[in-house]
Parts: sequence; structure tokens; C-alpha cells
Amino acid sequence: MSSRAVLPLLCLSLAACQSNNPYTSESAPIPPPPPVEQIQSPIYPAAPRDFSGYQNWSWRSPPAATASIAAEELQEMVAGALDQRGLRPAPAGAKGDVQVSVSANRATRLRQTYDDYGYGYGYGYGYGPRIGMGRYGSDYGGWASSPVLRTYEEEVIAVRIEMYDGASGQAIWSNRAEARSSAKQAERKDAARDAVNRALADYPPR
Repeated sequence: MSSRAVLPLLCLSLAACQSNNPYTSESAPIPPPPPVEQIQSPIYPAAPRDFSGYQNWSWRSPPAATASIAAEELQEMVAGALDQRGLRPAPAGAKGDVQVSVSANRATRLRQTYDDYGYGYGYGYGYGPRIGMGRYGSDYGGWASSPVLRTYEEEVIAVRIEMYDGASGQAIWSNRAEARSSAKQAERKDAARDAVNRALADYPPR
């Protein structure tokens, strides 16, 4: 192809390159940084609560009677357990450093156990008339076991204890515990007392 024919083609190519590009890039301007005083400081975990500052307590809501135990008996159990942990009753009519709420109920739980039952057989025979003589004989045996799953129903007394800061009303601690009981009223009282002590076993938290 001659140079005269190539020149018009180059001109067309240049004209096409200079035409409007349908793709245009746009970007929003970067906003200026906020003032230093508007930048929030990092959020750190709250300092651990000092439970040594709580010296006395009062009821937030006295516990109600249940089918297993009277309200007065449950109040006495909780008061005794709190006293063992250094919390004394607040003066009459005053709000304690800690306010306490307690609930108790009787429930039925399913308990599962495994029992192993086995069987076996064996046979043996031997002979050795005197020391120094050989021994001969034969024996065989075997053993096998079969686990059996058993499910029982048992009665428990469940107790939940909640504590609130007397000044702010904020919840500060709670725990729940159960103790095995039976149909006898005396054993239900013992189970309730055991559940109260278990619930307060971790107070004050360490």
C-alpha cells in the first residue's frame, strides 16, 4: 500500500481517539478530618465492682410462699446465708447497700444412669503331681457386658437469688442452684436450705 493511502487511515484513527469517552471518572472530595475533641476515646471494660463496699442488705421484694416452703422459712434461710457472707440486715425501714430478691420453686428432673450387666463362662484343667514334673491342661473362658440405660424422675428445689445496688438499683449479681428433694416436707426444707447455700457459694465473686 502506498504512503498516500496510509495517511488518510492514520488521520481517521487519530480522530476516533479524540472523540468523547463515554466513561468518565468521578470522585467526591475527601472531607476534612473532624476536630480532635469530637473523636471518641476507645471504650474500655468497666472496672471490676468492689463488693467489699456492701455492708448490709434489705429485701427488694420478699420471697413468696411456695408449695414446698413457707415465705418466712425461706426468708430466714436467706438471711442466715447472707450473714455468713458478711452482709447484715439494714436498719428497719432503711434501704440496704444491697437489695435482695429471692424466688424458689419445686420441679421434676429426669436423671439417667448406666448399669452394666455381664455374663461369662470358663473351664480349666491341669495336672502336676510333684514339683519338678511337667504340667499339662487346657482352659477356656469368656466374658461380655451389656450397658442398660435407666431413666429416673427426681424432685428438686430450685432457688434463684438476685442482688441490686441499693443506690442505683442496678443489678450487680445473680445465681441459681438446685438441690435434690423428696416428697417429705422436712427433706424439702433441707433441700431449700442447701439450694440457698449453693446459690450463695460464689458470693462475693472473686
